[in-house]
This record gives sequence, C-alpha cells and structure tokens, in this order.
Amino acid sequence: MGDKAFNFARFFLIFALVYFLTEYAMGMWGIGKQKIENNTATDVRITMMDKTVKGGHHPIATIINGTNEDIVLEDTCPMPPLQVFFSTPETGWSLLETEETAIACTPLTLLPAGSKTKVDLGPWKYSMFSEYGDYELRFNVPTPDALLPTPEPLTVAVEMYPAGSLTKIFRAFITKPFLAFLIFVASLFPDHNLGIAIVLLTLVVKLALFFPTQHALEGQKKLQKLQPKLDELRKKHKDNPERMNKEIMKLWQDNNVNPMQSCLPMLVQFPVLIGLFFVIRDGSVLELSREFTYSFHQNIDWSFGMNFLGLDLSQPNVYFMPPALMVLQFFQMKLSFANAKKKQEDSGKKKPEPNPQQEMQQRMMLYGLPLMIGFFAIKFPAAVSLYWLVSTMFGIVQQHVVNKRTA
Repeated sequence: MGDKAFNFARFFLIFALVYFLTEYAMGMWGIGKQKIENNTATDVRITMMDKTVKGGHHPIATIINGTNEDIVLEDTCPMPPLQVFFSTPETGWSLLETEETAIACTPLTLLPAGSKTKVDLGPWKYSMFSEYGDYELRFNVPTPDALLPTPEPLTVAVEMYPAGSLTKIFRAFITKPFLAFLIFVASLFPDHNLGIAIVLLTLVVKLALFFPTQHALEGQKKLQKLQPKLDELRKKHKDNPERMNKEIMKLWQDNNVNPMQSCLPMLVQFPVLIGLFFVIRDGSVLELSREFTYSFHQNIDWSFGMNFLGLDLSQPNVYFMPPALMVLQFFQMKLSFANAKKKQEDSGKKKPEPNPQQEMQQRMMLYGLPLMIGFFAIKFPAAVSLYWLVSTMFGIVQQHVVNKRTA
C-alpha cells in the first residue's frame, strides 16, 4: 500500500503542476469574464497575467471588481480601456495615444459585481507595445457620485523585453515554417479553413517524425519484453546493487537492447511537437502574428476560417473533443501495453510475479493520461484539440504497426 500511495501522490502532484502551469499560460485564450470564487476583496484591483512580456507577445491584464455593485465604463475604442504610459530616460513617463489597432477593438463597458474581467491588449500590440522597456497601465475607477472625490488611478507595471537567442532560433526553424505552411494550405480554400490546414500540418509533421518515433516505440517494446527478467534480477540482487547493475547491463547487451533507444528520439522531436502546439494555439490570429510570418505573408488581406466540421476552432469544445480524445488516448495506451502482456499469456512459461510499482504506473498512464488530456481539451481552443485528435489517431496506427512488427 505504501508504493501505491506514493505513486498516486506522485501522479496527482504532476497533474497539479501541469494544471497550474497551463492556467498561467492560457491567458490569451481564457474566458473574458469569470466569477470569483470565495472572493474576499471589497475593492477594485488590477493585476497582470505576466509583468514581464517577451517580444512577440503582448500584455494581458485583469480588472477585479470586488465590490457588490456593477461598474459602468465609457466606451474608449479605438483606445484601450486602460491608459498606457511608456518611460524613457529623456522624457520620463509619457501617455501613449493611438487610433491604430491590429484587430477590432472590443468595447469594455461593464465590470460586473464580484467578477474579474480580462483586458487583452492584443489590438494595440504593434501601435503601443512595439518598443522594449518599462510600461505602466493605469485604470481610472469611475465614481457613481460626481460630488465624490476622484480616486487615484490603479496602476500596474509591465516590462517588455526582447526574446533570447534560443527563442529566436526556435521561431526561425519551427514557428515560422509551421505558420507559413498553415497559411499556404488555408490559402488554397475559399474560406481559408484553419481546420484543414491543422490536419494536414499535423500529418506532415508526424510523417516527418515517423522513423525516430518508430525507433523509440520499438525500443520501448524491447524493454517491456525484458521487464520480467529485469524484475527477477532486481529481486535476486536487491542486497547487492553493484552486482545487480552488472547483471542488468549484461542482460541488455545479450538482447541487443539500448535503454536510451526509447528516450533520445522522443527528446529530439519534443521541440518540434511543442512548436506545432504553440503555432496552432497562438498563430490562428494572423493580425497578431506578423513577427512569426515571412515578408511575403505579412500583408495578406484575409483571416483563417475558424469553422471546421461544425466546431468553432477559436473556442473550447466541451461536448465532442474531450470525450473523443479520452477514448482515443485510452486506446493508444492500451495498445502500448498490450504486446508485453500477450507475450506472457501466450508463452508456456510460468507467469512471473507482478511488479506492483510497474502495474501502478501503467494504470496511472492508462487512466490518468486520458483524463488529463480530456481536461485540457476543455480548457484549450478546439484548434488545439483538433491537433491532439489527429496526432493521437496517427499514434494509434503507428503503435499498431510496432505491435505487429514486435509480436
């Protein structure tokens, strides 16, 4: 029971960590207005999703109305609902004003009581936040009674800083080519459909990574076949770690198994898959992705079509994508564990004693990973879920091929 409790605790710790990191990174796609649970604030506050913003991104603020009354605001479009100040050594703080927006300005005219409202400053990404340095966002809280003194504006600091060398390399070799492919495919269709482009891009990337992935999966299967013998060695030499390590190395050599075979290819392709994920998540609004496009794409006069098979790719889909992803992910994990168990059942040898820790890890992967993927599918736009869906279906086919070859 101790090992089981430890493995369950480790799994849920990882789940919680991924959840909070995802919540932090999802501001660009978050719902604009959300009810504050167990709110104890009684005033109006302003916070930033991130007080340091890397070049290529833009600030996102949240106004929290902790009072019991709605706050009515004036329509400030095409200016943002927050005043933007920029600091220079020569002039100090200067108020920035512009009527130029990259995308349409959405008026913010109401802050509901007891709620938080996201203020996405993406429309002013290029007209107000094009320079690196220190910014200050100020929000003037309106007073219901004109006779009352005007309160001091709420302020929050933001720093825009240039992307580092690794980020520039990542964008040059992954982000830009992937986004260019999406644009090219979408340009071939009358409605410039993003869904078709995502499906084709995902398939192209998966095909390009087919052989390293195949190599890794075959290495994983070899290790699974040796697992009963490895367990026996660990049990036999548990009091002599040095002897145990030598015997394990000999077993690997005798069976031509490299334990790194299942890891290194996956590590090589990990940046590519992460890049594909972020391009699909962040590149769907072309007007806010100029720096991720090549010069011949920066002046295109159309936007992606966001409707695909009845889905709005810009919004999370709750009813179809999460259940479909959970079922497919469960099936893929089932396939990944199937061969080793089948080998044991089909052989005439006595079944080795089950390894409780290994079985617990497999159960966590079998049931926990699909639940985690389904949970994130509820939070992310359907465009990201579509990528996961196609990728998982491709993975099922590839796993089936590996199982046939290693049977």
